[in-house]
Amino acid sequence: MAVSRHVPESQFAYVVVVARRARQLMIGGRPMVDNPHSSKNTRIAEEELRQGLLEYETPERPGESEEGKSRK
Repeated sequence: MAVSRHVPESQFAYVVVVARRARQLMIGGRPMVDNPHSSKNTRIAEEELRQGLLEYETPERPGESEEGKSRK
């Protein structure tokens, strides 16, 4: 699995990452941004992702090598 900090290209992956972080905030996690623009957990999670503060793993696709360059 690759660890990433950039905004995912896939809208599905974007929603999954934001939703997981929003849930963490909902159960008591502290925001990683100093002054969030919103009090809503989903908006705070989006802001953290856009600022590159969230680290998440992306699974490798079947058939990709360790470097993720070759495909069978």
